[in-house]
Amino acid sequence: MHKKTQPGGLKLRPVAANYSLKDHIYPVLKSAIMEMDIYSADANLRLDERQLAEQLQISRTPIREALARLEREGFVEIKPRKGVYVRPKTLPEVLEIVVVWAALESMAARLVTQVATDKEIATLRKLGVKHSDDSNRAEIEEYSAANIKFHQKILELSGCALLSETADRLLQHMHAVRRRAMREKDRVSRSVVDHMAIIEAIENREGELAAMLVRDHTMKLHEHIKNTWQELQEERTTQPR
Repeated sequence: MHKKTQPGGLKLRPVAANYSLKDHIYPVLKSAIMEMDIYSADANLRLDERQLAEQLQISRTPIREALARLEREGFVEIKPRKGVYVRPKTLPEVLEIVVVWAALESMAARLVTQVATDKEIATLRKLGVKHSDDSNRAEIEEYSAANIKFHQKILELSGCALLSETADRLLQHMHAVRRRAMREKDRVSRSVVDHMAIIEAIENREGELAAMLVRDHTMKLHEHIKNTWQELQEERTTQPR
């Protein structure tokens, strides 16, 4: 079954008849929003309830319930009599998320050197060497997804479920941030180099070094965003003027 695309890049599949709408519409919409390139200059952030209902082949009531939940989690903004809009983070919000992520993953890297087996650590190298630094733009989307998997694996191997779960909640808002950043200023090749250094430190069970490298790697993203994403300095307007 082919995905149908709403203007603006929201990709959805019709919901199977045997699904419980209350349980499944929310993750379907959330996943589709996370796949949108919401920080691009020409992003269409408006969500049309009627079009969503048509694409999913369901009534609008469960869609409204899902959108209300997504608003509580900061993914969308519902404006009475105006519509529903995907909500990009402001610059201060993005920077705070990156700082907290850096702290969590840094601790995770330290824990990996203490608790993970050699076999488990080897999975990091497999993820790290999958992509070279000569990725063209067509490959950047794939690398962005692989990059996220690499960082998720570090958190997973830490053996601390709460740490991993907390980071995953932040990561839900980081997908679009990383997707844009990977297209800017040769960040793909720099990311590959950083990943290999992190892997080597973890393989050598150098906890302090691994923690420092992970923290520095993420804070490079922080500095890049702080210095170049000036259009997010003020809260982005989600409604056309």
